[in-house]
Amino acid sequence: MIAAPVPANEDVRLQALRELLILDTPPEERFDRITRFAMSEFEMPMASVTLVDRDRQWAKSSFGFEAAETPRDLSFCGHAILERQTLVVTDALKDPRFRENPQVIGPPWVRFYAGAVLRMPYGLALGALCLMDRRPRQIDRVDLAILCSLRDLVVEELVRREEAIS
Repeated sequence: MIAAPVPANEDVRLQALRELLILDTPPEERFDRITRFAMSEFEMPMASVTLVDRDRQWAKSSFGFEAAETPRDLSFCGHAILERQTLVVTDALKDPRFRENPQVIGPPWVRFYAGAVLRMPYGLALGALCLMDRRPRQIDRVDLAILCSLRDLVVEELVRREEAIS
C-alpha cells in the first residue's frame, strides 16, 4: 500500500475545508440525494461524498458501508485529490497503491473505485464524489461525464455553503 503524498498547497486547502464548517456535521439531504442517485445510476453498492482532512477522510454522505471516516493514509480520496481528472481504479488488487489496503483485502472489499475530485472554483481540491464496488469494473466516457456532472452538483452545494457563511 502506498499512502498519497501531501499536496503542495495542503495548508491552504485545509484552511478552505475548515472554513466551510462542514466537517463532523450531521447528514444533509442535499448531499445524500446526490450520493443515492450516483449509487443507483451506476448500480454501485457503495458511494460517498468524502472530504480529505489532515489525518483522515470523512464522509459527508455515504451509503453502502459503515465507516464515516478512515485514516487518510488508507484513503483512496487522498490519491484522488492529487488528480486533475477523475481517479479510476478498475481493480484495486492490481494497483500497487491499494492492493494491500485493509479496505481492499477486508471489509468493505473495495475492488473498483472512481473518485471525481471536488475542486472548488478557486482550484482547491477538498475531496471526491466516490463510487465503489466489490468487483473490478470499467467505466466509459459517458459514465465519466455523468459522474462529473454529479460531482459538479456537490461542488455547487459546497459553494452555496461557503457563500452562506461569508
